[in-house]
Amino acid sequence: MILTIDLGTTNLKVGLFEENGSLTMVSTEQTPYVHHPEGYTYIPALGLWNQVSGLIQKTIESSGSPRIRAVSITSMAESGLLINPDNGRLVSEIIPWFDPSSIKQAGFIEGEIDSFEQFCQTGLHVSFKHGLSKLLWLRERDSALFNNQVVWVSISSFIGYCLTGVIAEEQSLAARTFVYQIDRGEWDKSLISHFGLSPELFPPVTHCLEPIGVVNEENCYLGLNTTTNVYIAGHDHVSSSLAAGVVSPGSVYNSMGTAETLVGTFNKRKLTRNDYQSGLSFGLHPLNQLYFWMGGHSSSGGSVEWMRDILGDDRLTYAEINRYLELAGDDPSGIIFYPYLTGRGAPAPNPNAKAAFLGLKKNHGKTDLLKAVLEGNAYQMEMLREEAEKTSEMKISRMSVIGGGVRNPHWIQIKANISGNDLVLPNISEAALCGAALIGATAEGIFSSLEEAVANLRKETDKIVQPNKEIYDSYRDIYENQYKPLSKLMDLIT
Repeated sequence: MILTIDLGTTNLKVGLFEENGSLTMVSTEQTPYVHHPEGYTYIPALGLWNQVSGLIQKTIESSGSPRIRAVSITSMAESGLLINPDNGRLVSEIIPWFDPSSIKQAGFIEGEIDSFEQFCQTGLHVSFKHGLSKLLWLRERDSALFNNQVVWVSISSFIGYCLTGVIAEEQSLAARTFVYQIDRGEWDKSLISHFGLSPELFPPVTHCLEPIGVVNEENCYLGLNTTTNVYIAGHDHVSSSLAAGVVSPGSVYNSMGTAETLVGTFNKRKLTRNDYQSGLSFGLHPLNQLYFWMGGHSSSGGSVEWMRDILGDDRLTYAEINRYLELAGDDPSGIIFYPYLTGRGAPAPNPNAKAAFLGLKKNHGKTDLLKAVLEGNAYQMEMLREEAEKTSEMKISRMSVIGGGVRNPHWIQIKANISGNDLVLPNISEAALCGAALIGATAEGIFSSLEEAVANLRKETDKIVQPNKEIYDSYRDIYENQYKPLSKLMDLIT
């Protein structure tokens, strides 16, 4: 069997898969966060390992202790920490991708580089999320952390190290540091040195289909053994896209979770000025002939959770939200919501952008506000989808949608009505875990290729949600004549 680990923003998950890709069990706990008195957020590394190891043991024991052929790990992309490569001592806690403490450092980086040239090498725009910004922030906060040999590793690599004792990084995660050249497949030693850091700060990079090592003897009590290969499956959104069948140019995956993401693929080529201006990010796909493009909106499901908290003394249940939305009807709410609670992503990234409601009237209530939040998120993703069409030079008329947001049928219908796209809802639970299982199974030779693994993934008939063409016209008018033009004014709100 294949054991998979998903280190997500909201939850930690461990799944057990048959070799044909079918999920037999999953165990879940909330991702632990600590809010430091100085204002930043971190994940306690030792606590994370204790939770993950506990989930591994629980999952294996509850399944009758089957033989585990491989472990495959996927995770949120930019979260990382410093460790000592000689003894494994933790030098820092895990800094999650969303912590904005390194915004100042990101600004400094931008002033030191040619942003377009760096984009062509990394596929990324400067951001506080990336490893380089976080490293400069850590150094400014406590330079003594770098006095001895240290290595920056992703959260996936950390768990891989805990299991194997081997320090290695996977290419899609290495690229999110901003100092890994996807066009050459190597660390940018010149840029690393420019910022006064040692190139030795970054570990060897491997492909997701290559094991980093085997489980060490001290972890056999978990139900693993010393012949169990460990793989780093990489970026969770890319892993999920495999489960959704995104293995050829033109196919598109929409992930609806705390954050919302679009992922698509195209044949490898030199990145261009148009790619740069799209606001999208680009990276190395598990299939070697492909790049992936990606655009994200960080406060999608997060803005729904925000509304659940503020609309009453007690948090609204999902059933209550659905009852309110049943009363809302099919027509647009008439309210424009800009969902920039944690800044704005592509196509016009701005980490300082603020959220706003426009068009409120006295007769508007909870029902209208809830629907407006769903509409605002769908409008934002439509801006991203349109930009992806321009960049990929491919018409996007159909998207595979997976994630927690799929459980809200009103939201899915609003998305279809605003985009005019057919939305395919694959009957796949735990897409990130499933994608990691496909990688592990392919790496172990169960499948001859990732294409074969995806084709052999057991799925029931997909559900398809189609747009209501009459409602689409109403939404399109609002989108073209209100949402898009007014979105430019949001940068004036500070």
